[in-house]
Amino acid sequence: MAKRLDGKVAIITGGASGIGASAVQLFHEHGARVVIADIQDKLGQDLADKIGENVSYIHCNVSNEDDIRNLIDTTIAKHGQLDIMYSNAGIVDGVVAGILDCTKSDVERVLGVNLVGAFLCAKHAARVMIPQRKGCIIFTASATTSIAGISSHAYAASKCGLLGLCRNLAVELGQYGIRVNCVSPYAVVNTGMTGTKSEADSHNLEMALSDTSLLKGQVLKAEGVAKAALYLASDDANYVCGLNLLVDGGYSVVNPTLMNFITKQLGN
Repeated sequence: MAKRLDGKVAIITGGASGIGASAVQLFHEHGARVVIADIQDKLGQDLADKIGENVSYIHCNVSNEDDIRNLIDTTIAKHGQLDIMYSNAGIVDGVVAGILDCTKSDVERVLGVNLVGAFLCAKHAARVMIPQRKGCIIFTASATTSIAGISSHAYAASKCGLLGLCRNLAVELGQYGIRVNCVSPYAVVNTGMTGTKSEADSHNLEMALSDTSLLKGQVLKAEGVAKAALYLASDDANYVCGLNLLVDGGYSVVNPTLMNFITKQLGN
């Protein structure tokens, strides 16, 4: 297998589980030296130990700038370069609620990780990538950047803000040869964010989510999102910048409300 990231150094935040863990495994398989950044210390260290050579773990709360600064500085001290910053860490704020039920603390918590954390990752990655005059920054955004009404208000605000940040950074950093892109998945089961407790629950949720997409016979898993991120990180995407790569099985390109209404009326 051709190694698409051979010789590159990558940081993956939220890399201890879910999409991040899949990306760690895949990036390593493609030749990258990978630094896992997360607050789940046991999961992160266990994953690094399991994969072995050229994978390490650093505790990092992305909403804490000192942690981000240490993450970047430690990576440079260890590897001498940073080629890929995959800002993947994210949280949700529980059940979808109306705006009257949203609390200020919930909004600030979600924005603090999903948007401010991503901003800090990009800021300190750019600090070392600009002198290199090359690099790649990737954000895990969401299908909420393309279609409304499928998440909480705080989550949607954080991910839509992330897309705006991505585009602005693409404008600023492109002059230094730094590419900035988003990968925006539909809901992914078994990331720690969907709350499923058993394998049966996970399977049922996967099937239900699959049924809502246009692309039948396929189920979106963490590995599928990681493969999209691998493309954006690789030289295959060397002229791709400012892109919001949707991985949603076509969900966001159609609003079925009218056809559902017509079908219901015909059924009556």
